Amino acid sequence: MITVIRSAAFFAWMALTVIPWALAALVMSIFVRGDPLYWFCMAWLRLAIWGARVICGVHHRVQGMEHLPAPDALTPVILCPKHQSTWETFAFPTLMSHPLAYVFKKELLLVPFFGWAMGRLDMIHIDRSKRNEAWAKVAEQGRRLMDRGVWVIMFPEGTRTERGTQGSYKTGASRLAVVTGAYLVPIAVTSARCWPRKSFLLRPGVVDISIGPPIASAGRDPEGLMQDVQAWIEAEMRRLDPEAYGPLLR
Repeated sequence: MITVIRSAAFFAWMALTVIPWALAALVMSIFVRGDPLYWFCMAWLRLAIWGARVICGVHHRVQGMEHLPAPDALTPVILCPKHQSTWETFAFPTLMSHPLAYVFKKELLLVPFFGWAMGRLDMIHIDRSKRNEAWAKVAEQGRRLMDRGVWVIMFPEGTRTERGTQGSYKTGASRLAVVTGAYLVPIAVTSARCWPRKSFLLRPGVVDISIGPPIASAGRDPEGLMQDVQAWIEAEMRRLDPEAYGPLLR
């Protein structure tokens, strides 16, 4: 029962804070765009992660930050995280030194307040029903953003997966890396421990985030490159969360 009460309080906290924050971002976007607007919006994500910790007891620990380029580096980077929960979509911008550009389906722009504010940021929203147009947009905008020092973030599995399972790894991120010369950074995340897929209940615990060494894309093919990303993430997931995987998968 306490989990239900705390989870309800957390979602109420998000609803109460996102409305004024999003409205302020929309007004701000009339006069200011780029990094200042991004970091203003990211401050709300910090508030959401803080709320998850204080209200629901969801803590996190990070390893492998030393694998990321220096904060002032213009190295093109594509983050490729495991996707188990909404939690990591909120958390990654609060952890990274560079602005992030998510690749996401355009339907999210229709979400009241949150989606409206997100539409004013330099993100890559695509129409999944038009694959050729979507890929052209990802390639063009991804290159432009990374040239400015923005890191692109793409979830290789495409959608959230259940704890202890493995989705189908798509080659969108590796294709973008090959055409732009970017590095792929695999990331393992155990967020389903605390906030499972398709659940409104947040349970106390620790989310482990492990950042792997960057994988160079020069001279590689997208399939082989994504296989390396998949192999690192899935092996690391089994190390971080062994109780979630059966003995045959270890």
